[in-house]
Amino acid sequence: MAKTVFSKLATLLAASACLAGFAQGAAAQTKVVIGMSGWTGFAPLTLADRAGIFKKNGLDVEIKMIPQKDRHLALASKSIQCAATTVETHVSWNTNGVPITQIVQLDKSYGADGIAVRGDIKSFADLKGKTVAVDAPGTAPYFTLAWLLSKNGMSVKDVKTVTLAPQPAAQSFVTGQNDAAVTYEPYLSTVRDNPAAGKILATTLDFPHIQDTLGCAPDWLKANPAAAKALVDSYFQALEMIKSDTAKSNEIMGGAVKQTGEAFAKSASFLRWQDKAANQKFFAGELETFMKEAAVILQDAGVIRKQPDNWAAMYDASFIK
Repeated sequence: MAKTVFSKLATLLAASACLAGFAQGAAAQTKVVIGMSGWTGFAPLTLADRAGIFKKNGLDVEIKMIPQKDRHLALASKSIQCAATTVETHVSWNTNGVPITQIVQLDKSYGADGIAVRGDIKSFADLKGKTVAVDAPGTAPYFTLAWLLSKNGMSVKDVKTVTLAPQPAAQSFVTGQNDAAVTYEPYLSTVRDNPAAGKILATTLDFPHIQDTLGCAPDWLKANPAAAKALVDSYFQALEMIKSDTAKSNEIMGGAVKQTGEAFAKSASFLRWQDKAANQKFFAGELETFMKEAAVILQDAGVIRKQPDNWAAMYDASFIK
């Protein structure tokens, strides 16, 4: 009888220890909400989520698909803690009163962003007075338009703009609306696959300027440095999974934007995800150099009213070590 009681007691103690372990595991999961879009360059974050990489690294991640023009509002309201977006957008948010600190570079565009035009438009000069479908000021497509025009001796004031998000901008263009459209992958391939509608005048292969980073609210980073490091490590681990199990990774990432793995791989061929070595080089000098050049164009386009006065506050390279 004593042996039976002892056995039951031991079982109860073991069960209690097990439950305590589960409780500790649950407590160790740091909650973080990331705002982003279906842009192909952000897809490794989706992979880290759906493949359980975030969870393995102690993170309870929720990914919210939020239009780029609204992402800073979500950050300001604290409904998200981190956001993936282009470098110049981080500059404009910080300059316009929504602080965010970049902690890892995600990708660089190699032809994934561009401007599509009708067949009779032979050069940028031919765009003068034409109607261009492009997302709102403060977004990556709007910056693409400003950057491309600037590099060709023009400005946004030389064209007429119609505000359309990247996907409808591409879709409306192939149905015959507007003279031009600025968009990115996977939507730019809508134009590539419909040559009768027009052609691509220029992309980031011709004029490199689109590169994306993940940033987080400074107060969240200060309170959760280990979680921030786990976010960055998870991103790099997702890149390793893409290398080791490419087909499965493409299916997972493509599924998030309603693409087949094959179609997703095609979109991804127009960009380069950035590993740890590339990040270390980027944060060592390339990032600040680009931000300063981008800020001039942002001010000329009216996205920001003044030049930033604290570049160093916009990034933290400690998490990529």
